[in-house]
Amino acid sequence: MAKPNYSFEKRQRELARKKKQEEKRLRHARPKSVDDGSTPIEPSTLPAEPAPDKPVLG
Repeated sequence: MAKPNYSFEKRQRELARKKKQEEKRLRHARPKSVDDGSTPIEPSTLPAEPAPDKPVLG
């Protein structure tokens, strides 16, 4: 029976961990609007609040 190569297994785990960390870093580095695929809402597209005709005094 062959002897297990623990150093090879450890190296493979390290490479997988580094790859996962790099993907996570890239995912967090992207802007939020690119991440979810939606376009950000501009203030000009929001409905404007009507101005009160007379100030309310209480």
